[in-house]
Amino acid sequence: MNELFGKHGAISWAELSTSDVEAAKKFYGPLLGWTFQPAPNAPIPYEMISVGGRAFGGLMKTPQGACNEWPSWTNYVTVENVDQSAKNAAELGGKILMGPHDIPEVGRFCIVQDPQGAVFAIITYSAAK
Repeated sequence: MNELFGKHGAISWAELSTSDVEAAKKFYGPLLGWTFQPAPNAPIPYEMISVGGRAFGGLMKTPQGACNEWPSWTNYVTVENVDQSAKNAAELGGKILMGPHDIPEVGRFCIVQDPQGAVFAIITYSAAK
């Protein structure tokens, strides 16, 4: 397990949502030396991104109805309790774009927009509990 999966406040994952997964792999792989491997047991087609044999992110086709319909990167920040952190974000002037929900065998996450408009995700990993 990545040690950042259990560290509150750590940026623990990066995810690219794009209209063309294969084109993204052809760009980022040679440019940055990243490798890609299908995620096991993923409920949707999802590619794990690794560098030096260590996974740090994912790549997927933008889902219909997503918060952003254009290609974009989302950083995932580890929190101890997604539901409480989402409530705190809203109280601090943030907007919850996608409410807390579970990713089987991964954890619980939600998408937040800060008061200035920047979008990020918060997540509590199942394995870190």
